[in-house]
Amino acid sequence: MSDTTTGIAWDYLIQGAKVFDGSGELPVREDIAVADGKIAARGTNLDPEKAHEVIDGSGRWAMPGLFDIHTHYDLELEVAPGLPESVRHGTTTVVIANCSLGLAFGSQRKDGADPIVDCYARVENIPKEVLRATADRVDWQNPKQYIQHLNKLSLGPNLVTLVPHSMLRIEVMGFEASISRDPTEDELKAMESLLEQALDDGYAGFSTDALPFHYLANQPNTRKTIPTQFAGYPEIKQLTDVVRRKGGVWQATPPKDSTVDTIRTFLLSCGRLHGKPLKTTVVAALDVHSNRKIVRLARFLARVLNSRLLKGDFHLQALAAPFKVWSDGAVTPLSEEIEELRILNETELEDRDGRLKILNDPTYIKQFRAMWMSGKTGFGPKRLKRLLRLEDYAFNRTLEDMTIDVCPLKDWEGKTFAEVFARVKAANAGKSLESSDAEQDLLKDHFSQVKDESDFVLAMLRAFDRDLSWHTVSANRDERTVRNLLMDRQLLPGFNDSGAHLTNMAFYDGNLRALKLASDGGDIDVAYMVRRLTRDPARVFGVKGGSIEVGDQADLILVDPSALRRMDHNNTVRRQYREEFRHEQLVNRTDGVVPLVMIAGHPAWHGNEFDGSLGRKKMGNVLDTTF
Repeated sequence: MSDTTTGIAWDYLIQGAKVFDGSGELPVREDIAVADGKIAARGTNLDPEKAHEVIDGSGRWAMPGLFDIHTHYDLELEVAPGLPESVRHGTTTVVIANCSLGLAFGSQRKDGADPIVDCYARVENIPKEVLRATADRVDWQNPKQYIQHLNKLSLGPNLVTLVPHSMLRIEVMGFEASISRDPTEDELKAMESLLEQALDDGYAGFSTDALPFHYLANQPNTRKTIPTQFAGYPEIKQLTDVVRRKGGVWQATPPKDSTVDTIRTFLLSCGRLHGKPLKTTVVAALDVHSNRKIVRLARFLARVLNSRLLKGDFHLQALAAPFKVWSDGAVTPLSEEIEELRILNETELEDRDGRLKILNDPTYIKQFRAMWMSGKTGFGPKRLKRLLRLEDYAFNRTLEDMTIDVCPLKDWEGKTFAEVFARVKAANAGKSLESSDAEQDLLKDHFSQVKDESDFVLAMLRAFDRDLSWHTVSANRDERTVRNLLMDRQLLPGFNDSGAHLTNMAFYDGNLRALKLASDGGDIDVAYMVRRLTRDPARVFGVKGGSIEVGDQADLILVDPSALRRMDHNNTVRRQYREEFRHEQLVNRTDGVVPLVMIAGHPAWHGNEFDGSLGRKKMGNVLDTTF
């Protein structure tokens, strides 16, 4: 906006904020003027008469809008393109199509396969009805058309999109072939060609996945993993060579169960071995409670790969929050790593009778008991590994750590499994309990035969199924360790998983938690963290953004440092029904911490309210790659 008749030159003027510009340098106190969606001026004592609206920035931090580098918003963009749960936390740019999953090739419905539903449902814990509704809306068939479609949406944040490997395999090989064999030479050449063309069309890079507990959700394939995991090393190398040549980024996950395969795979990042470094970002650097060696190995691997000897460009993603995960009965992403829990996830969500049949099967009960009690009693290697926190599972099997959030018996809400188990044992021993009639009936009907904790967990699953929601913290329990990870120059803050696991996790405020932890070190550490959340990811993903110099797109936020310090991540998550999904979702509410979010000069969030145009008027853009 520029009105020469009145002398107004700027749409907005933010006055007197402490400005962290994303460079990593110490902040300065100054004014920021915005006009026509761009930063028009910065300096001290800018003339407020030139602005249509003046915003008081005193006592606030101003900084570039934050990047969320690991999301699964591909589906939500089709029904709620404003992405409000991220915007309210200061996110102005999101990366989509992570972990080899995305919509770049359309619905890909063919020969009875429904890949969007089949691939996303279990991997990202999104109900099939939500996925089908999205797939029904798809009207594009190739990556270029998808970019054109995204640019027509009423976007809130800016988008950075990747080429998803699972969908690329399906597109070239067909669904059944993509989960049963290697590609032919002609098929691999076709994949290379499609990937190169997509990168030329503006895609930032390529995403793959190797976590061994990402399973399909369609019969008869519920015991098969998603297509990307059927790709051998030669296929991954050939496709990442395309990304290397074009200067794009490779998003990956490690082959969790093979140290050798992990090292061989991620050596692909190294310029010393392959002529040119490959920008690589990997999920994830977590301080897993049940296996304390994982985070040490991750940091060591990053240092070696990025050393002068190997010349890598390797960035592990570090989550800024305790890894607090909710389970709906046995349905949770971590349960997929354990066969005795995974079999319950192979049933349809609505098939309670099917799960009950499994839970009552004598053979299954024996297997479940052996799994649940493994390492908890007696002596031997498994017991020693549990005592030393070197177990193979990330899933937490400690009753004291499992807290009930939602339960049909309200008396048990807020209690740990250990506390409820103690009540069950007392009742079965004939001890008198102060209890409601409902609890007495429940104990008699479902828990009277419980002898040990494995019996108790089975009884909980039988009695409540998915009506029981409980949570545990499986990683990142120690704030000092998390802060050290976030401040490590070899890592990159990320892995919020926004838009996925609707009722299992909520890390939408992950970037704010990173800022809060950094603030313990004063302005110098805050400046460093702002850079890690803005300019650094812009560089890794090869897009313009992450800065607020004059002429830049006006993606900027204000943060209230006092409210940030008071933010209590243990009490920000709540359940909310989302009309767009017609389904519940776990969300965060940290209102007051971010008083302003501006995207391309549009105030998307101001005070504690969304602008009425968010999700109805286009604000963000699909960001152009700079390679």
